Amino acid sequence: VLAKKHNLKILTTDSLEYPQNLKFIYDPPIILYIKGKLLPEDNLGMAIVGSRRASFYGLTSAEKFAADLAASGFTTISGMARGIDTSAHQGALKSGGRTIAVIGSGLGNIYPQENKGLVEEIAVQGAVISEFPPEFPAFPGNFPARNRIISGLSLGTLVTEATEDSGSLI
Repeated sequence: VLAKKHNLKILTTDSLEYPQNLKFIYDPPIILYIKGKLLPEDNLGMAIVGSRRASFYGLTSAEKFAADLAASGFTTISGMARGIDTSAHQGALKSGGRTIAVIGSGLGNIYPQENKGLVEEIAVQGAVISEFPPEFPAFPGNFPARNRIISGLSLGTLVTEATEDSGSLI
């Protein structure tokens, strides 16, 4: 009922549309909730992640890297966090490319809240994914779990800016 209310698709590891790259990670999510659409070309994905409190240089670099990757046919994958992640998603969208956001909460409980509009934009031009049920809150322990999905969907990860203790380095 909640999936229908939030216009979500539910995939299991047995679904034909379940991302192939994700099946081979340690502890693949049994269920994925998806807003938007995954496409076969998303298998050519590159993660761009980094600091939530990024410098102007870090933000503009993330946006430019995402735009350049989109121009080369790559899907940008990131975690929808403030800072670098948001800039990476925006760069892919502005250049007409695809982007996938993997969030650390349910899709009916978007975190951070200021990215609700970005979720809708991404759903048109890519997909927003969560392994958590629609109303699930954003607990701190959710984010390392989210990071394994970002990594599993990606052929590589570009950390554009991060401190030594950053979660981006997980």
